[in-house]
Amino acid sequence: MDRDRNKKTLMELLKMNGNRECADCSAPDPDWASFTTGVFICLNCSGIHRNLPSVSRVKSVRLDFWDDDLVEFMRENGNPKAKSIYEAKVPPFYYKPRAEDCLVLREQWIRAKYEREEFTMNASQHDGGVTGNREGVLWKRGRDNGQYHKRRFILSEKDGTLKYYTKDEEIVSWFNSIRAARLYYLRKEFPNTSEAELIPRITRKYLKEGYMEKTGPKHKESFRKRWFSLDLYERKLLYFKDPVDAFEQGEVFIGSSDHGYEVLDNIPSGVRGNKWKYGITIVTPERKFVFACENEREHKEWIDAFKEVIARPMSPQDYTAEAAVQRKR
Repeated sequence: MDRDRNKKTLMELLKMNGNRECADCSAPDPDWASFTTGVFICLNCSGIHRNLPSVSRVKSVRLDFWDDDLVEFMRENGNPKAKSIYEAKVPPFYYKPRAEDCLVLREQWIRAKYEREEFTMNASQHDGGVTGNREGVLWKRGRDNGQYHKRRFILSEKDGTLKYYTKDEEIVSWFNSIRAARLYYLRKEFPNTSEAELIPRITRKYLKEGYMEKTGPKHKESFRKRWFSLDLYERKLLYFKDPVDAFEQGEVFIGSSDHGYEVLDNIPSGVRGNKWKYGITIVTPERKFVFACENEREHKEWIDAFKEVIARPMSPQDYTAEAAVQRKR
């Protein structure tokens, strides 16, 4: 066994396309590997793999010693080949976590891939309409402390399995179920739009969030401090009384510059009452929306965010959304 040669080989494998990012969260420059699944992963994902010893065993590419047979296994596999196996049938709505996402999303993604093998070509599909299938909540006694906990159980006659899910698994299951329902709605609403265009719209992507002051349509109303969220794909500026409110108080559609939308880095002359002095005016075909920011940094970030949305061309879905917002007024 030539340790230096093996380390050099592994470092060369890390430079190959597909291995330059973590197989599970796409973090750049992974320096850990699962020598049972054949994937290169980041430090954070390696910790999750370490909790799955029955399916995944990990080593540091740089710090640990590697036997010849393990190096050869990594050479024969790698991230692209492993993904073709473990991600062969990922539903289009299923959210693939990124490096910046929370631990729960990443852990359940990894467990679904390698432990439960939900996305392999041979994965069974649950069919709730067959006799002997049932889904519901039962109390299950814990193995360690003997206490009973509520768990969601799925009985599959076809698979011959009774599966139950923990709290974290339940959260992620609901999350992806909501994404599935959202994709179903989008497909019905926009039947001629490709799936690739609909997927980004499943989950809102906020380009910018934070507090601003706003006044009313006549620009004579008092300025009120509100929490704003700018949705890149929906082209909507939502405002809330509080960041944790479940429903927005209102919304502003932000179209493109080709259709009369413009952002100005000031407040119209004659408008008074704002405590914060860094003004922004959003010009739409119908009216002008006036806001004020607390400081110069926030002002610049909001201006840049609005300009990015306005620079994007409008899609057929955008015209539908624009009309819906206008009907609400």
